[in-house]
Amino acid sequence: MDDGPVARFVALVTAPEPPLDVAALAIAAGADPGLDPAPWLAELDRLAAGIGSVDDLVRRLFVDEGFTGNSADYADPRNSLLPEVLTRRTGIPITLAVVAIEVGRRAGIGLEGVGMPGHFLVRVAGTEHHLDVFDGGRRLGLAECEARFRASTGSRAPFGRHLLPRTSTREVLVRMLENLRGVYRTRGGAEDREWVLRMRLALRADPPALVELGEVLATRARWDEGARLIAAYLRSGSPSAEEAEVLRRAAKGLLANLN
Repeated sequence: MDDGPVARFVALVTAPEPPLDVAALAIAAGADPGLDPAPWLAELDRLAAGIGSVDDLVRRLFVDEGFTGNSADYADPRNSLLPEVLTRRTGIPITLAVVAIEVGRRAGIGLEGVGMPGHFLVRVAGTEHHLDVFDGGRRLGLAECEARFRASTGSRAPFGRHLLPRTSTREVLVRMLENLRGVYRTRGGAEDREWVLRMRLALRADPPALVELGEVLATRARWDEGARLIAAYLRSGSPSAEEAEVLRRAAKGLLANLN
């Protein structure tokens, strides 16, 4: 695997809050190592030209430009890759939110991601004004947000503003990569899963993802590399006792293939 996109992503996310547009394109470079971000940044600039209000933004993206949620094939990996979303005008809530947030930023409109469980939303910063970008930028009040939450999760848990947290750029990137991680388990090969897991681990320690990366490397006969990654984390990370035991067993299983 070409480690270039992974290395560039790792360097980018060492900043406390990396630029969302650039980081989302850096994720997409994992699928297309030759990706040039410049045309896609220019497309976001074009989409933002002349927008002066939230209503303008919704009209531009979801009426004039035809962005829509891909309900027909939600698990298509292209839904999680920003250049594909900008080309095909279709995506899932998290990537359509990235488009809206970045177009808004260019137009001087502060939008923020909202990590509601089950269905990602966008909020006008400093307000209770929520948008469902998967549904044409529809405005949602608190009652409508609750309806979306219950429809997507089936949960009967008490609903409130605690379930509508502002989501940082890093958390948006984690969510994008988790979507790809799930999709590539069924639709991708080991190479796809490897770059996704490496980028995911660069954002936040996650022992299950590390074990999964070891399993992916094992399918490519790179058992010693997987074991070294786990050993390095055990030395420098802070897993719980239970996590550490799982990691030690995973490393031992990988090394057994070398006997």
